[in-house]
Amino acid sequence: MTTDLDQLKMQCEIKTFRSSGPGGQHRNVTESAVRLKHLPTGIIVVGQSHRSQHRNLQDALGRLAGKLEERERRRRRKKRIPTRKSKGVREREVAGKRKRGEVKRLRGKVDH
Repeated sequence: MTTDLDQLKMQCEIKTFRSSGPGGQHRNVTESAVRLKHLPTGIIVVGQSHRSQHRNLQDALGRLAGKLEERERRRRRKKRIPTRKSKGVREREVAGKRKRGEVKRLRGKVDH
């Protein structure tokens, strides 16, 4: 798996920056957050949950791999072919509705 991540890393533009959020002084002074931009697709992922830049890079690469897999899965999914009811089916449905309406109209109030 590391070779796959290494190949993925070669396809990315990597930028480091300071993390935001809670974490104290250490988080405020080190550039441990990592932003990856996958150059072929333009997908951007960020890893900033750990204190270690290396660990954030691994997290971001894993997240990017997941997004690429999901994108490939969506691309392979068959497209829906729009269908429509045939003329005969529509005519039978309309005839059935007319008949039902006629039955309702023929119902009369009961005189007592």
